[in-house]
Amino acid sequence: MTCSSNQNIERFCSKNSITIDQWIEETISGTKLPEKRLLGSLLAGAKTGDLIEPFDDKRRENLDNYRLGDSIQAKILAFALGLSAEIERDLISQRTKEALARKRSEGFVLGRPTGRKSDRLKLSGHEEEIQSLLDEKVSISAIARRFGVCRKTVISFLKNIKNPA
Repeated sequence: MTCSSNQNIERFCSKNSITIDQWIEETISGTKLPEKRLLGSLLAGAKTGDLIEPFDDKRRENLDNYRLGDSIQAKILAFALGLSAEIERDLISQRTKEALARKRSEGFVLGRPTGRKSDRLKLSGHEEEIQSLLDEKVSISAIARRFGVCRKTVISFLKNIKNPA
């Protein structure tokens, strides 16, 4: 949130005798379940009369505040907002799929070329340290734990540096 957003919220709260217990700021993803978000956990604990306010700075001037409650208006509003978010997520997915299909039809090859491995590996740059650990008879598992990777990654890395493609 920008500084002006905070000031607008604080001004509104002061005018309406509302106390701000805490600030929660997050970037919302349309694919992440609401209960897995910070906002979701906040909403789960919301009670009748709690205030929800959209924080979109571009449209802030045109929006009214929305109050949670048991009224039919609040339920319709919550349903409409949820439905519009779901529709937007579906439209984004559809546009992405259409764009990828168009690129494929134009002859573009999407993704990494078949059979091509990345030049940069997780353990790149640690060749000397790994070799010295091997010289000291440190096990592959211990090396993997030291670098936070699995054993197979270390084995694959060792094969790659011995037999580069």
